Amino acid sequence: MPSQNPETAAPSSRRTRALQLCSIFLALAALIPARAQSFPDVKPSPAQLSWQDLEIGAIFHFSTNTFLNREWGDGTAPASVFNPAHVDTDQWMQAAKAGGARYAVLVAKHHDGFALFPSAHTDYSVKASPWMSGKGDLVRLASDSARRAGLDFGVYLSPWDRHDPRYPDPVAYDKYYLSQLTELSSHYGPLTEFWLDGAGSAGRTYDFDKIVQELRTYQPNTVVFADTALYRNADARWVGSEDGTVPYENWNVIDRAGYLRWRPIEADTPLRKLHWFWHPNDEASLHTVDELVEIYNKTVGRGAQLMLGLAPDDTGRLPEADVARLREFGEAIQRLYGSDRNLTPKALSTASDPARAAYDNDPGTFWSAPDRHAMLELRFPKPVTFDRVLTMEWLNEGQRIQEYSVEAWQNGTWKPLIHGHAVGHKKIDILTAPITTEQVRLKLLSTVGSAGIREFQIFDGSAAK
Repeated sequence: MPSQNPETAAPSSRRTRALQLCSIFLALAALIPARAQSFPDVKPSPAQLSWQDLEIGAIFHFSTNTFLNREWGDGTAPASVFNPAHVDTDQWMQAAKAGGARYAVLVAKHHDGFALFPSAHTDYSVKASPWMSGKGDLVRLASDSARRAGLDFGVYLSPWDRHDPRYPDPVAYDKYYLSQLTELSSHYGPLTEFWLDGAGSAGRTYDFDKIVQELRTYQPNTVVFADTALYRNADARWVGSEDGTVPYENWNVIDRAGYLRWRPIEADTPLRKLHWFWHPNDEASLHTVDELVEIYNKTVGRGAQLMLGLAPDDTGRLPEADVARLREFGEAIQRLYGSDRNLTPKALSTASDPARAAYDNDPGTFWSAPDRHAMLELRFPKPVTFDRVLTMEWLNEGQRIQEYSVEAWQNGTWKPLIHGHAVGHKKIDILTAPITTEQVRLKLLSTVGSAGIREFQIFDGSAAK
């Protein structure tokens, strides 16, 4: 029988031959090594970029624990103990803003299971308390106050629940948890952050994929915070301690057993040392301004978010000492790093210099440095004195800077001042002693492709005292 012309073959024969060719192609493709994903390939989402620009947040702990002088509730406290006389969420948010916060997270339900919103799915909430005759809604008050103050808003909903009788049954409790999550994510406007806390989760597995899918239905742009060991696919990660510092090189991309993900750090610490809830006669625990500035330098100054824990008292207001300390902290940061304190805009430049975007005092612009290594050199019309350097990287295309240095011209030669690796969102390097010079330069010693510099700034901390 003569061979058949493929062009005149029956349709079934042509389909068979096409499938054979496709199988051969796929087999050959499998022999070609797949291009492995590398750290610089991983890029942030627009929501993550916006969140990282917020830099400082405040998380509010206020519940039955506030009235019982304790940090951990066991779920047995009657709802009647929650009865603040003068709740003032406007005061909370204004105080947080004075401290530099740009977003606020409310603990809507802590581990004791008491909900600060009138959930339709439990009787253990503010609706069973005498506060506002059971008609109050702390989440509504806090979210409205945050937005009036110009702050973004988010919520914390503890997976661990020490009160609800459904908790021992994972199926029944997960349904309950999802119902509360739906209430929070659909009734209170945009949520910038959703906090997942892993406390009490030893031996318990939650379906976090399903939980976050439910959240994304109503809040597609929420940044989900969780410890890396708790939830693999979260958008932000815990620093690993509650002292508010980043003790290691801060790379935004982490490797979870070969799974790479952009996951910036949030470092949380309470305004009162190790106390998330308010306690009476506790003034000695309040962080000093110097301690708070040091925390800022080691969180925001190392490319992380600083999340300050604030605790209203049993009247429903932040203590005046806390309000004053937040204001003092905010003022101290402005004296150190306010845009009017930045010395680099004084450098000689021309309007046509593309690198000017790196020292124009505007983080909304950036300089695209040459590939692999580059240098930004500034000359001043007269000597300037500084003791700290602030560098911001443009992260839209990933974290590109892998090594850098800063030098100053002194006695006819370039004097090394700083040598570092990770820059990320913001890096603050503090010198051991102030230096005076007419020339300073930033050297990008190793970059992946072209790195972007949003800002290169220098400050004189001694002038802020």
